[in-house]
Amino acid sequence: MLKAEWKGQGLQQTFKMRKFNLNDLKCVTYINRVCLPENYTDYFFVDLHRRFPETFIVAEENGEIVGYIMCRIEMGLSGFGFHGLIKKGHIVSVAVLPPHRGKGIGKALIIKAMENMQLYNAKQCFLEVRTTNTTAINLYEKLGFQITRTIRSYYADGEDAYVMTRRLPFE
Repeated sequence: MLKAEWKGQGLQQTFKMRKFNLNDLKCVTYINRVCLPENYTDYFFVDLHRRFPETFIVAEENGEIVGYIMCRIEMGLSGFGFHGLIKKGHIVSVAVLPPHRGKGIGKALIIKAMENMQLYNAKQCFLEVRTTNTTAINLYEKLGFQITRTIRSYYADGEDAYVMTRRLPFE
């Protein structure tokens, strides 16, 4: 279990990260619905967990699940420094409950997921993000992601998405 510490305003709080298990499903779907307009079926969460358990991670604070990341591994053309087909890690969803943001939980989840993508021999990592989500875009850029293209009307409400990509391993 990975443990990270955050110190700020004279307080010390800790959070732990671990692999998702099926008992976490209710908490993770709750976080998904509270934090994101894109919601998934229980089957979708369970399917990703079964196929890519190393990249489905939850964060706990004081015994409560406060965030998650779920990913899958795909084969595709790189177009980003590699030639031919490669394995790519796809960050499908990452979310942290609002009262727990700003503590490094989202960043830690992304880093751990990228590290674990390498267990599946992924050479690259990518994600989609709303073009208006500057907080997330700034975090992804700090983690080495670059905007590689824009997908028009990607989201159900018609908003565009940036595809952001970076090479693996995470260093």
